Order: sequence, then structure tokens, then C-alpha cells
Amino acid sequence: MVVLCLLLASLVACGGRPAADSVRAEVRRVLDHRAAALLARDAAGYAATGTRDGFAETAAVPLAGWSYRVGKVRRTGDEARADVELSYRLAGHDRGAVTTARTVRLGRERGRWSVVSDRPADGTGRQLWDQGTVRVVRAERGLVLGVGQSEAALRGFADLVDRAVPAVSDAWDGDWARRLVVLVPESLEGMAGLLGSPASSYRGIAAVTTGETGAPAGAPADRIVVNPEAYRLLGTVGRQVVLTHEATHVATRAHTSAATPLWLSEGYADWVGYRGGGSDPARTAPELSRAVSQGHLPESLPADEDFGFTGEAGDLARAYEGGWTACRMIAEQWGEARLDDFYRAVGAQGDRDGADRNGADPADPAEAVGNALGEVLGTTPEEFTARWREYLRARFG
Repeated sequence: MVVLCLLLASLVACGGRPAADSVRAEVRRVLDHRAAALLARDAAGYAATGTRDGFAETAAVPLAGWSYRVGKVRRTGDEARADVELSYRLAGHDRGAVTTARTVRLGRERGRWSVVSDRPADGTGRQLWDQGTVRVVRAERGLVLGVGQSEAALRGFADLVDRAVPAVSDAWDGDWARRLVVLVPESLEGMAGLLGSPASSYRGIAAVTTGETGAPAGAPADRIVVNPEAYRLLGTVGRQVVLTHEATHVATRAHTSAATPLWLSEGYADWVGYRGGGSDPARTAPELSRAVSQGHLPESLPADEDFGFTGEAGDLARAYEGGWTACRMIAEQWGEARLDDFYRAVGAQGDRDGADRNGADPADPAEAVGNALGEVLGTTPEEFTARWREYLRARFG
């Protein structure tokens, strides 16, 4: 028995535990020590676990949690690669942990394993500290984190946050955190890196909001990710409208499901963004106004595919403007409270691909909107569309 154990020592321990499990346990121990050192701001302890990358870059980030869950480990001699899930929380902002997949490479020297590199897994977005040292500015109602940005520039975003949160809360009567986390990378490429997509997907887009559609109320805080290149092209009002629009997505996320059409989710966010500004509809919706005045009245509300960023800019603008005018019409003719009720009613209809949060069968998106129109607004899709077309004709015709 002893001889057999010795012969198999390189593959299996005597107790039957694979050697790979031993390596996995060692990797987990190293990463546990690394996480503890990062949270304690223990530079020496962090360096003892391997590369110093990530320590200085996160120094200003207010972390309430940082941990690793080790998945598959592949060892080749004195080198190993581990599939890891990083979980972290920002103090005072994240109600749950944000998780992201990482690939950690380790080396073994003098019987000890240490981290050689810790990078995003293939196909996964980078974290802001992967792009450089993070600068942090605290707003009264949120947190702004940036890389390659001056403190003055980040303070400008903090001011936008402090105006956006009360504007959204005044319009949306639902429960939400009333705090925002804004990420400002150095460039468009940096924004795309955070989102794990090509830069071409976001060219001309000033900001986007992360977060899973229809996630429960205890989900981690969303991040508003800014495209600094597009933001610089906006005026004062435009910057505020964009930030308030994205803040609206954060506020309404728990009531937004796959049954919510984009004309409603994007239109509602635009309605909140422009609400209270006293803007002329023709100036706010120039593309739609021009089309209607030239006799091109849309036959139907914008479809989800109309909101794609790969088509003509004018078509995309008309889709957003169509959603905004529909929500504005509801607020004017049924009241703002009914608009909020309608939004929640559509989202509650369920998920397109499975049961909703209450376990009910999902409704077809068109059926979900139809049900909510009847229950909340006392109308039908056909009547609502006709009313919207008349609304456009009266204002833009």
C-alpha cells in the first residue's frame, strides 16, 4: 500500500484526494490572503502574495468587501492558471456583491505559490482599476470614480449626480437607493473595455447603465458608465439630461423586465430627463417633428429593433423621440402617477424567456403592454396608438 501511494504521489494523494485539489487549495489560500491584505491596505502583505498590480490602483476606492471564489485550476509544472470569480462591494453603495470573472496566473518558487497576473476572463469587461489608478470624488448623493480624469472633471459629474437623484425621485414614486455610482474612464475605448464590447458599439453614446434587467431589489448597485469623448460635446443642459436619463434606469430597474418595450423604458427615462425643463417638444424631438411636418406620420410605436445603434442616426433619434412623446402624452392626459403605474404594470407582466418574479407564466410583450393599457389607462393598443399619432399631428403637423 505504501509503495502504491509513492508511485501515485504525483497524481493522487494516499487518501484518494487528487493532487489538483491540493493546488486548488493553495491557490485559494493565496487569494484569501491577497484579498485580506487589499482590504486592510497592507502593502507588504499584498506584495507577499505576488504581483503588486491592483493595490495602488484601488487605494482610493471605498471597498466594503473583496473576495475570490476559485473555480477550475490548471497546473503545468510550476505554473498554474485559475478561473476565479471576484466579488466586491463599494462601501455605502452596493447592497449586494458585484461579481466578475477573472483569470489568475500563478507561479511556484521554493515551494510557494504567488500571483503572477490577475486579469479579466476572456469576453468579460475590465474593472476601472484595470485601466489605471482610480481617482474618487464623493457626491452628496453618490460616488464618482475616474481614470485619467482631473478632480475638477469628476467634481462636475458629482454635481450632475446631486441634481439627477432628486429629479428622478420627484418623478418616480417607487422605492430605490437614491444613490448613484458613476464610472468615468479616460476614453471611448476605456468605456468599451468596462462594458466588454467593441468601441464602435458606443461611439456617439454619452453614457450607459449596467445592471441586469428585472433584477431583485437586493441586487448590486448599477454603474453609470460615461463616454467622456461624447460627453464633452454636450452642453450644460444636455449633460444633465443624459445623467438624469441614466439615473432613471437605475431607479426603475427592479420594475423593468424583458416584457418592457424599449419605447417605454427609454421613453420614460427621457421623459424624466426633460421633465420640468419647459422645453418645446419640436426642439426636444427635432427628427420626429421634421418627419411629421413633412407628412411622414409613424404608423406604430417604435419597435425594439428601432433602437439599435447600427442603423441611421435619424432613425434612432426618431425611435427615442417616439418613446418620449408617448410617455409625455400619458403624463399629460392621464397624469404622472398613472404613467408610473403603467410602467410598473408592464414590467410586472413577466419575462419573455421564463416565469416572472412571482412565478407566473410570462406574457407576450405586446400582450403585456395591452394588458397594462387596459388595466391602468383604460384603453387598447389600437386606441392608444391612434391617440399618440393624433398627439404627434397636433404638435408637429
